[in-house]
Amino acid sequence: MKALHVITGLGVGGAEQQLRLLLRNLPVDCDVVTLTNPGAVADGLVADGIRVVHLGMAGNRDLAALPRLVRLIRSGGYDLVHTHLYRACVYGRLAARLAGVRAIVATEHSLGDSQMEGRRLTRGVRGLYLASERLGRATVAVSPTVADRLERWGVPAPRIEVVPNGIDLSRFRFDPVQRLRTRQRLGLPETAYVVGGIGRLAAGKRFDVLIQALAQLPSDYWLLLVGGGPQESVLRRTAHEAGVADRVLFTGERPYLPDGSPGPDLPSLASAMDLLASPSPEEAFGLAAVEALAAGLPVLYASCPAIEDLPPQAASAARRVQGGPEAFAHAIAAFKSQGPAPRTAPDAAHHYSITRSAAQLMDVYAAAVAARSASPSPQGAPSS
Repeated sequence: MKALHVITGLGVGGAEQQLRLLLRNLPVDCDVVTLTNPGAVADGLVADGIRVVHLGMAGNRDLAALPRLVRLIRSGGYDLVHTHLYRACVYGRLAARLAGVRAIVATEHSLGDSQMEGRRLTRGVRGLYLASERLGRATVAVSPTVADRLERWGVPAPRIEVVPNGIDLSRFRFDPVQRLRTRQRLGLPETAYVVGGIGRLAAGKRFDVLIQALAQLPSDYWLLLVGGGPQESVLRRTAHEAGVADRVLFTGERPYLPDGSPGPDLPSLASAMDLLASPSPEEAFGLAAVEALAAGLPVLYASCPAIEDLPPQAASAARRVQGGPEAFAHAIAAFKSQGPAPRTAPDAAHHYSITRSAAQLMDVYAAAVAARSASPSPQGAPSS
Protein backbone atom coordinates (compact mmCIF):
# COMPACT_ATOMS: atom_id res chain seq x y z
CA MET A 1 0.00 0.00 0.00
CA LYS A 2 1.18 3.51 -0.85
CA ALA A 3 -0.30 6.40 1.12
CA LEU A 4 -0.06 10.18 1.03
CA HIS A 5 -0.51 12.19 4.23
CA VAL A 6 -1.70 15.76 3.74
CA ILE A 7 -1.31 18.11 6.70
CA THR A 8 -1.81 21.86 7.13
CA GLY A 9 1.70 22.53 8.51
CA LEU A 10 4.71 20.80 10.02
CA GLY A 11 5.81 23.06 12.84
CA VAL A 12 6.23 21.62 16.33
CA GLY A 13 2.72 20.71 17.45
CA GLY A 14 0.83 17.74 18.80
CA ALA A 15 -0.77 16.59 15.53
CA GLU A 16 2.44 17.18 13.60
CA GLN A 17 4.64 15.22 15.99
CA GLN A 18 1.99 12.51 16.22
CA LEU A 19 2.19 12.12 12.44
CA ARG A 20 5.95 11.69 12.56
CA LEU A 21 5.72 9.07 15.29
CA LEU A 22 2.93 7.27 13.46
CA LEU A 23 4.90 7.04 10.22
CA ARG A 24 7.72 5.38 12.14
CA ASN A 25 5.32 2.59 13.06
CA LEU A 26 3.06 2.17 10.01
CA PRO A 27 3.98 -0.71 7.64
CA VAL A 28 3.05 1.48 4.68
CA ASP A 29 5.04 3.36 2.03
CA CYS A 30 4.18 6.97 2.92
CA ASP A 31 4.85 10.44 1.53
CA VAL A 32 3.81 13.72 3.16
CA VAL A 33 2.49 16.99 1.74
CA THR A 34 2.39 20.06 3.96
CA LEU A 35 0.22 22.91 2.73
CA THR A 36 2.20 25.52 4.68
CA ASN A 37 5.05 25.94 7.16
CA PRO A 38 7.55 23.12 6.54
CA GLY A 39 9.07 23.52 10.01
CA ALA A 40 11.01 21.37 12.45
CA VAL A 41 8.80 18.30 12.07
CA ALA A 42 9.30 18.40 8.29
CA ASP A 43 13.06 18.30 8.90
CA GLY A 44 12.55 15.35 11.23
CA LEU A 45 10.46 13.46 8.69
CA VAL A 46 13.11 13.96 6.02
CA ALA A 47 15.72 12.68 8.48
CA ASP A 48 13.53 9.59 8.91
CA GLY A 49 13.63 8.99 5.15
CA ILE A 50 10.12 10.30 4.39
CA ARG A 51 9.56 12.36 1.24
CA VAL A 52 8.05 15.73 2.19
CA VAL A 53 6.61 18.18 -0.35
CA HIS A 54 5.75 21.78 0.56
CA LEU A 55 2.73 22.88 -1.47
CA GLY A 56 3.37 26.58 -0.74
CA MET A 57 -0.24 27.47 0.02
CA ALA A 58 -0.58 31.21 0.65
CA GLY A 59 -3.75 31.18 2.77
CA ASN A 60 -7.16 29.62 3.35
CA ARG A 61 -8.50 30.99 0.06
CA ASP A 62 -5.50 30.11 -2.12
CA LEU A 63 -7.52 28.01 -4.56
CA ALA A 64 -4.52 27.74 -6.89
CA ALA A 65 -3.14 25.20 -4.43
CA LEU A 66 -5.97 22.78 -5.22
CA PRO A 67 -4.93 21.85 -8.81
CA ARG A 68 -1.31 21.58 -7.64
CA LEU A 69 -2.37 19.10 -5.00
CA VAL A 70 -4.53 17.19 -7.49
CA ARG A 71 -1.57 16.82 -9.88
CA LEU A 72 0.70 15.69 -7.07
CA ILE A 73 -1.76 13.03 -5.87
CA ARG A 74 -2.43 11.82 -9.43
CA SER A 75 1.27 11.51 -10.28
CA GLY A 76 2.09 9.68 -7.04
CA GLY A 77 -0.03 6.62 -7.74
CA TYR A 78 -1.37 6.54 -4.17
CA ASP A 79 -3.76 3.89 -2.93
CA LEU A 80 -4.94 6.06 -0.04
CA VAL A 81 -4.88 9.71 1.06
CA HIS A 82 -4.91 10.55 4.77
CA THR A 83 -5.55 14.15 5.79
CA HIS A 84 -4.78 15.89 9.09
CA LEU A 85 -6.05 19.24 10.49
CA TYR A 86 -8.91 21.38 9.23
CA ARG A 87 -7.51 23.12 6.15
CA ALA A 88 -5.74 19.98 4.91
CA CYS A 89 -8.91 17.95 5.41
CA VAL A 90 -11.01 20.39 3.38
CA TYR A 91 -8.57 20.71 0.48
CA GLY A 92 -7.02 17.25 0.69
CA ARG A 93 -10.24 15.25 0.52
CA LEU A 94 -11.48 17.21 -2.49
CA ALA A 95 -8.10 16.97 -4.25
CA ALA A 96 -7.96 13.23 -3.67
CA ARG A 97 -11.42 12.73 -5.20
CA LEU A 98 -10.53 14.89 -8.21
CA ALA A 99 -7.34 12.85 -8.62
CA GLY A 100 -9.34 9.63 -8.68
CA VAL A 101 -8.44 8.32 -5.22
CA ARG A 102 -11.50 6.97 -3.39
CA ALA A 103 -9.78 5.60 -0.27
CA ILE A 104 -9.68 8.80 1.80
CA VAL A 105 -9.23 8.88 5.56
CA ALA A 106 -9.10 11.99 7.75
CA THR A 107 -8.02 12.31 11.38
CA GLU A 108 -9.81 14.83 13.57
CA HIS A 109 -7.11 15.85 16.06
CA SER A 110 -8.53 18.90 17.76
CA LEU A 111 -12.30 19.30 17.68
CA GLY A 112 -13.48 20.92 20.91
CA ASP A 113 -16.93 21.96 22.06
CA SER A 114 -16.42 25.58 21.01
CA GLN A 115 -13.31 25.70 18.81
CA MET A 116 -11.14 23.77 16.38
CA GLU A 117 -7.44 24.59 16.09
CA GLY A 118 -8.15 28.01 17.57
CA ARG A 119 -10.97 28.91 15.14
CA ARG A 120 -14.50 29.43 16.43
CA LEU A 121 -17.00 26.77 15.40
CA THR A 122 -19.20 28.98 13.28
CA ARG A 123 -21.96 27.73 11.00
CA GLY A 124 -19.66 28.27 8.01
CA VAL A 125 -16.80 26.26 9.52
CA ARG A 126 -19.16 23.43 10.38
CA GLY A 127 -20.81 23.46 6.94
CA LEU A 128 -17.53 23.36 5.05
CA TYR A 129 -16.20 20.63 7.31
CA LEU A 130 -19.27 18.42 6.80
CA ALA A 131 -19.31 19.00 3.04
CA SER A 132 -15.72 17.86 2.70
CA GLU A 133 -16.18 15.01 5.19
CA ARG A 134 -18.67 13.34 2.87
CA LEU A 135 -15.94 12.98 0.23
CA GLY A 136 -13.97 10.56 2.38
CA ARG A 137 -14.41 6.96 3.50
CA ALA A 138 -13.85 7.45 7.23
CA THR A 139 -13.11 10.12 9.81
CA VAL A 140 -10.81 9.06 12.62
CA ALA A 141 -11.45 10.56 16.06
CA VAL A 142 -8.54 10.60 18.50
CA SER A 143 -10.85 9.88 21.45
CA PRO A 144 -14.42 8.75 22.12
CA THR A 145 -15.06 12.32 23.27
CA VAL A 146 -14.15 13.64 19.82
CA ALA A 147 -16.23 10.89 18.21
CA ASP A 148 -19.26 12.08 20.19
CA ARG A 149 -18.60 15.67 19.12
CA LEU A 150 -18.36 14.62 15.46
CA GLU A 151 -21.65 12.75 15.69
CA ARG A 152 -23.36 15.74 17.31
CA TRP A 153 -22.01 17.87 14.46
CA GLY A 154 -23.71 15.64 11.92
CA VAL A 155 -21.07 13.11 10.88
CA PRO A 156 -22.84 9.72 10.57
CA ALA A 157 -21.71 7.34 13.33
CA PRO A 158 -20.81 4.49 10.90
CA ARG A 159 -18.23 6.80 9.26
CA ILE A 160 -16.44 7.52 12.53
CA GLU A 161 -13.55 5.35 13.76
CA VAL A 162 -11.81 5.90 17.09
CA VAL A 163 -8.02 5.54 16.89
CA PRO A 164 -6.36 7.27 19.84
CA ASN A 165 -3.10 9.13 19.68
CA GLY A 166 -0.14 6.96 20.55
CA ILE A 167 3.07 7.40 22.50
CA ASP A 168 6.46 5.71 22.39
CA LEU A 169 6.65 4.30 25.91
CA SER A 170 10.35 3.54 25.67
CA ARG A 171 11.17 7.18 24.87
CA PHE A 172 9.42 8.45 28.01
CA ARG A 173 10.65 5.79 30.43
CA PHE A 174 11.98 7.58 33.51
CA ASP A 175 15.76 7.87 33.69
CA PRO A 176 17.16 9.23 37.00
CA VAL A 177 20.50 10.08 35.36
CA GLN A 178 18.75 12.07 32.64
CA ARG A 179 16.68 13.80 35.31
CA LEU A 180 19.78 14.98 37.14
CA ARG A 181 21.53 16.13 33.97
CA THR A 182 18.50 18.00 32.67
CA ARG A 183 17.82 19.75 35.96
CA GLN A 184 21.47 20.81 36.17
CA ARG A 185 21.39 22.07 32.59
CA LEU A 186 18.26 24.12 33.32
CA GLY A 187 19.74 25.56 36.51
CA LEU A 188 17.03 24.10 38.73
CA PRO A 189 17.86 23.92 42.45
CA GLU A 190 18.38 20.39 43.71
CA THR A 191 15.45 20.73 46.12
CA ALA A 192 13.04 22.36 43.65
CA TYR A 193 9.61 20.82 43.20
CA VAL A 194 9.06 21.26 39.47
CA VAL A 195 5.57 21.61 38.03
CA GLY A 196 5.51 21.12 34.28
CA GLY A 197 3.25 22.57 31.61
CA ILE A 198 3.56 21.20 28.08
CA GLY A 199 1.87 22.59 24.99
CA ARG A 200 1.55 25.49 22.63
CA LEU A 201 1.71 28.81 24.46
CA ALA A 202 -1.71 29.93 23.28
CA ALA A 203 -4.52 31.58 25.22
CA GLY A 204 -6.69 28.46 25.18
CA LYS A 205 -4.09 26.42 27.09
CA ARG A 206 -4.47 28.74 30.11
CA PHE A 207 -0.88 28.48 31.34
CA ASP A 208 -1.46 31.79 33.10
CA VAL A 209 -3.43 29.74 35.66
CA LEU A 210 -0.26 27.82 36.55
CA ILE A 211 1.77 31.02 36.91
CA GLN A 212 -0.84 32.48 39.24
CA ALA A 213 -0.97 29.19 41.15
CA LEU A 214 2.81 29.29 41.55
CA ALA A 215 2.51 32.71 43.17
CA GLN A 216 0.45 31.07 45.94
CA LEU A 217 3.07 28.39 46.63
CA PRO A 218 6.36 28.51 48.60
CA SER A 219 9.66 29.41 46.95
CA ASP A 220 10.77 25.81 46.44
CA TYR A 221 8.07 25.31 43.78
CA TRP A 222 9.11 26.02 40.18
CA LEU A 223 7.23 26.03 36.87
CA LEU A 224 8.73 24.60 33.69
CA LEU A 225 6.78 25.60 30.55
CA VAL A 226 7.64 23.54 27.47
CA GLY A 227 6.46 24.97 24.17
CA GLY A 228 6.38 28.08 22.05
CA GLY A 229 3.59 30.28 20.78
CA PRO A 230 2.00 33.71 20.60
CA GLN A 231 1.34 34.01 24.34
CA GLU A 232 4.95 33.68 25.48
CA SER A 233 5.50 37.41 26.01
CA VAL A 234 2.14 37.69 27.82
CA LEU A 235 3.04 34.78 30.10
CA ARG A 236 6.45 36.27 30.85
CA ARG A 237 4.78 39.52 31.81
CA THR A 238 2.27 37.64 33.96
CA ALA A 239 5.11 35.89 35.77
CA HIS A 240 6.88 39.21 36.35
CA GLU A 241 3.75 40.90 37.68
CA ALA A 242 3.05 37.92 39.95
CA GLY A 243 6.58 38.14 41.39
CA VAL A 244 7.59 34.63 40.25
CA ALA A 245 9.58 35.36 37.09
CA ASP A 246 12.69 33.89 38.70
CA ARG A 247 10.86 30.58 39.23
CA VAL A 248 9.32 30.17 35.76
CA LEU A 249 11.45 28.61 33.01
CA PHE A 250 10.49 28.79 29.33
CA THR A 251 12.16 26.14 27.16
CA GLY A 252 10.68 27.05 23.80
CA GLU A 253 9.51 24.40 21.34
CA ARG A 254 10.89 20.96 22.07
CA PRO A 255 10.73 18.01 19.69
CA TYR A 256 9.16 14.71 20.67
CA LEU A 257 11.91 12.85 18.85
CA PRO A 258 15.56 13.90 18.51
CA ASP A 259 16.04 16.10 15.45
CA GLY A 260 19.27 17.95 16.16
CA SER A 261 17.67 20.83 18.05
CA PRO A 262 19.82 22.31 20.82
CA GLY A 263 18.80 21.53 24.37
CA PRO A 264 16.97 18.57 25.88
CA ASP A 265 14.05 16.95 24.09
CA LEU A 266 10.59 16.51 25.53
CA PRO A 267 11.17 13.16 27.31
CA SER A 268 14.27 14.58 29.03
CA LEU A 269 12.30 17.61 30.19
CA ALA A 270 9.52 15.36 31.49
CA SER A 271 12.10 13.47 33.53
CA ALA A 272 13.10 16.74 35.21
CA MET A 273 9.54 17.43 36.38
CA ASP A 274 7.81 16.26 39.55
CA LEU A 275 4.23 16.80 38.32
CA LEU A 276 2.45 17.74 35.10
CA ALA A 277 -0.40 20.26 35.23
CA SER A 278 -2.76 20.91 32.31
CA PRO A 279 -5.23 23.77 32.99
CA SER A 280 -6.66 23.81 29.45
CA PRO A 281 -10.46 23.61 29.83
CA GLU A 282 -11.09 22.03 26.42
CA GLU A 283 -8.95 19.22 24.98
CA ALA A 284 -9.61 16.70 22.22
CA PHE A 285 -7.26 14.08 23.67
CA GLY A 286 -4.66 15.35 26.14
CA LEU A 287 -1.44 13.99 24.66
CA ALA A 288 0.84 15.88 27.05
CA ALA A 289 -0.91 14.29 30.02
CA VAL A 290 -0.49 10.78 28.60
CA GLU A 291 3.19 11.41 27.87
CA ALA A 292 3.58 12.61 31.46
CA LEU A 293 1.96 9.41 32.72
CA ALA A 294 4.42 7.42 30.61
CA ALA A 295 7.22 9.30 32.39
CA GLY A 296 5.73 8.23 35.73
CA LEU A 297 4.47 11.69 36.65
CA PRO A 298 1.32 12.53 38.60
CA VAL A 299 -1.03 14.61 36.45
CA LEU A 300 -3.48 17.39 37.29
CA TYR A 301 -5.84 18.35 34.49
CA ALA A 302 -8.90 20.43 33.78
CA SER A 303 -9.82 18.45 30.66
CA CYS A 304 -8.29 15.20 29.36
CA PRO A 305 -10.48 12.80 27.37
CA ALA A 306 -7.58 10.33 27.14
CA ILE A 307 -7.76 9.85 30.92
CA GLU A 308 -11.49 10.41 31.38
CA ASP A 309 -12.34 7.73 28.79
CA LEU A 310 -10.55 5.04 30.85
CA PRO A 311 -11.43 3.48 34.21
CA PRO A 312 -10.09 5.54 37.17
CA GLN A 313 -7.68 2.79 38.24
CA ALA A 314 -5.88 3.02 34.87
CA ALA A 315 -4.30 6.31 35.98
CA SER A 316 -4.52 6.48 39.76
CA ALA A 317 -2.04 9.38 39.93
CA ALA A 318 -4.21 11.62 37.74
CA ARG A 319 -6.68 14.09 39.20
CA ARG A 320 -9.18 16.43 37.60
CA VAL A 321 -9.02 19.96 39.00
CA GLN A 322 -12.09 22.14 38.81
CA GLY A 323 -11.36 25.80 39.39
CA GLY A 324 -8.66 28.38 38.82
CA PRO A 325 -5.24 29.19 40.29
CA GLU A 326 -6.23 28.56 43.90
CA ALA A 327 -7.60 25.10 43.08
CA PHE A 328 -4.45 24.16 41.16
CA ALA A 329 -2.18 25.51 43.90
CA HIS A 330 -4.03 23.43 46.49
CA ALA A 331 -3.87 20.28 44.34
CA ILE A 332 -0.16 20.75 43.58
CA ALA A 333 0.68 21.20 47.26
CA ALA A 334 -1.38 18.13 48.14
CA PHE A 335 0.59 15.95 45.73
CA LYS A 336 3.91 17.26 47.02
CA SER A 337 2.89 16.48 50.61
CA GLN A 338 2.47 12.81 49.66
CA GLY A 339 6.17 12.54 48.95
CA PRO A 340 7.85 11.03 45.85
CA ALA A 341 6.30 7.95 44.29
CA PRO A 342 7.90 5.36 41.98
CA ARG A 343 8.26 6.73 38.46
CA THR A 344 6.53 3.90 36.61
CA ALA A 345 4.06 4.12 33.74
CA PRO A 346 0.45 3.20 34.68
CA ASP A 347 -1.95 1.10 32.61
CA ALA A 348 -3.28 4.23 30.90
CA ALA A 349 0.10 4.92 29.30
CA HIS A 350 0.36 1.34 28.02
CA HIS A 351 -3.17 1.61 26.63
CA TYR A 352 -1.99 4.40 24.34
CA SER A 353 1.08 2.64 22.95
CA ILE A 354 1.88 3.84 19.42
CA THR A 355 2.15 0.25 18.16
CA ARG A 356 -1.42 -0.38 19.25
CA SER A 357 -2.66 2.83 17.59
CA ALA A 358 -0.79 2.03 14.35
CA ALA A 359 -2.38 -1.43 14.23
CA GLN A 360 -5.85 0.08 14.70
CA LEU A 361 -5.21 2.60 11.94
CA MET A 362 -4.11 -0.17 9.57
CA ASP A 363 -7.54 -1.76 10.03
CA VAL A 364 -9.13 1.56 8.99
CA TYR A 365 -6.82 1.74 5.96
CA ALA A 366 -7.65 -1.81 4.90
CA ALA A 367 -11.38 -1.14 5.09
CA ALA A 368 -11.06 2.14 3.16
CA VAL A 369 -9.04 0.55 0.35
CA ALA A 370 -11.38 -2.44 0.14
CA ALA A 371 -14.55 -0.34 -0.01
CA ARG A 372 -16.20 -0.19 -3.42
CA SER A 373 -19.34 1.82 -2.73
CA ALA A 374 -19.90 4.86 -4.93
CA SER A 375 -19.25 8.32 -3.51
CA PRO A 376 -20.90 11.60 -4.52
CA SER A 377 -19.05 13.69 -7.04
CA PRO A 378 -17.43 16.85 -5.66
CA GLN A 379 -19.36 20.00 -6.45
CA GLY A 380 -16.65 22.61 -6.26
CA ALA A 381 -13.64 23.95 -4.49
CA PRO A 382 -13.68 25.18 -0.88
CA SER A 383 -13.75 28.91 -0.31
CA SER A 384 -12.54 29.27 3.26
